[in-house]
Amino acid sequence: MEKRIYYHDTDAGGVVYYGNYLKYLEEARTELLEQIGMSVQQLHKSGFLYAVRQCSITYKSPARYGDTIICDARLVEVKAAQLIFEQNIYIKGSQRLLVVAQVALVSLTADFKATAIPEDIKIKLNHLKTKLRKPALGKPALVRHSL
Repeated sequence: MEKRIYYHDTDAGGVVYYGNYLKYLEEARTELLEQIGMSVQQLHKSGFLYAVRQCSITYKSPARYGDTIICDARLVEVKAAQLIFEQNIYIKGSQRLLVVAQVALVSLTADFKATAIPEDIKIKLNHLKTKLRKPALGKPALVRHSL
């Protein structure tokens, strides 16, 4: 996912506010899943939700107003009730890595109880996992989307 950094993304120090990176990671995961026909709305209508259970994030370098960033999402593991993603954010056209993250999502019922991922969804996700390989820096795992 490609995103331009605007003034509203930054803090008083002139760099991207650290919490905004979480939004960028979420957007990249959403777009990745949409590439295989899984939308958040469809999952919700079928009675399933996916929520962040754990997020490990390392901030390496700041993005600033006017930068264009690339945020990749790569599904690395499909467990009984969890999806594990590895994600990177970096400056477009450079090797400057901004953020490295690992995010675990848990499958929930409509009443927020943990539940196994349905088999039909697992099949799609495992297909996505085999389709992806670790992207080279500057190269997204699948097609890039601009916001």
